[in-house]
Amino acid sequence: MKQIPNLFTLLNLVFGCLAITVILQNGITIQYGTDGAQLVDIPEKIWMAPLFIAIAAVIDFLDGFIARLFNAQSEMGKQLDSLADVVSFGVAPSFILYQFLRMSFAKEVSGVDVSIIWLVPAFLVAAAGAYRLARFNIDHSQQYGFKGVPIPAVGLLIASLPLIYWNTDNVTLVNILLNKWFLYALILIVSWLMVSRLPLMALKFKNLSLKDNLAKFIFILFSIIAVFIFHWLSVPVIFIAYIILSLAFKNQLK
Repeated sequence: MKQIPNLFTLLNLVFGCLAITVILQNGITIQYGTDGAQLVDIPEKIWMAPLFIAIAAVIDFLDGFIARLFNAQSEMGKQLDSLADVVSFGVAPSFILYQFLRMSFAKEVSGVDVSIIWLVPAFLVAAAGAYRLARFNIDHSQQYGFKGVPIPAVGLLIASLPLIYWNTDNVTLVNILLNKWFLYALILIVSWLMVSRLPLMALKFKNLSLKDNLAKFIFILFSIIAVFIFHWLSVPVIFIAYIILSLAFKNQLK
């Protein structure tokens, strides 16, 4: 029974691997228009990556709950959880950014042959996530509040990009997502947020007191409303709200 939580953790890892698989087998096609412009499309498989990453996030939440249920919390389970998180919420999202950078460069003349040097920055997210998890594992003060953005939040944010891109008719939004400078900025910002020591809330409740959990209740309510209003775009909106609310109510995180 004590190995059941670890099996869930390994399942998290498996879904992370599945996400990487479909990202790499994305069926990118590049066509040249009559004016020489390059048209880029990724028809079928990359959209499954956000699904697998989301499932990994659900499992990541459940394995801790199951560990407490079976009283099977262990140092090995903690380390295994971090290793799985690096793959599902660090490496897999980095590959999503890698593919978006490829698409961005493919719009340019001779961009299809872009040097890998311009694509490698995508993996800064995985590196920052690994550093953040290692620091978390040796810091026992982050039970009801985090220092730096947790890697699953960043993973889900990046996983939303394909869903937003292939489910919007907003040309401006599409152009932003295929802008290499936007992608580089996103990589730097989320990487810094993970390794920073910003006080951010964990969605764990000491009690159900409104006074002690006001920020969390506001966040949950806002998230539900945002999903109905913004649909897939709600993910980055919720991510930003999470940071703003955490900083606004940082005194409750102690």
